[in-house]
Amino acid sequence: MSSSDDTLERLAAVIDSRRGGDPDKSYVARLFSKGGDAILKKIGEEATEVVMAAKDGANDRIVAEMADLWFHCLVALSHHGLGPAEVLAELRRREGLSGLEEFALRKVRGREEGNA
Repeated sequence: MSSSDDTLERLAAVIDSRRGGDPDKSYVARLFSKGGDAILKKIGEEATEVVMAAKDGANDRIVAEMADLWFHCLVALSHHGLGPAEVLAELRRREGLSGLEEFALRKVRGREEGNA
């Protein structure tokens, strides 16, 4: 069985390979050709569908909609020259911190950056 890191990396590689592709032959190439706003709009739509599925308590729909959301988030990462490795590194960095500690650290960093 593959690790999630491998699956996400393989999917990200496929998404990256669609950049500059024919929008008539690839959904991802079409999203890239429409630009960042279209990608972000799609993420918003998918996030809303995740919320609706979760509100309904429909586990199969939650999983399917979450997969759609993650997919479109990978497209957005690719659009910005990023990939799942950066997100996974950030999640690993946060491991062991409580959510409240992480929030407090971000607040302090934000103030420091505002004063810099």
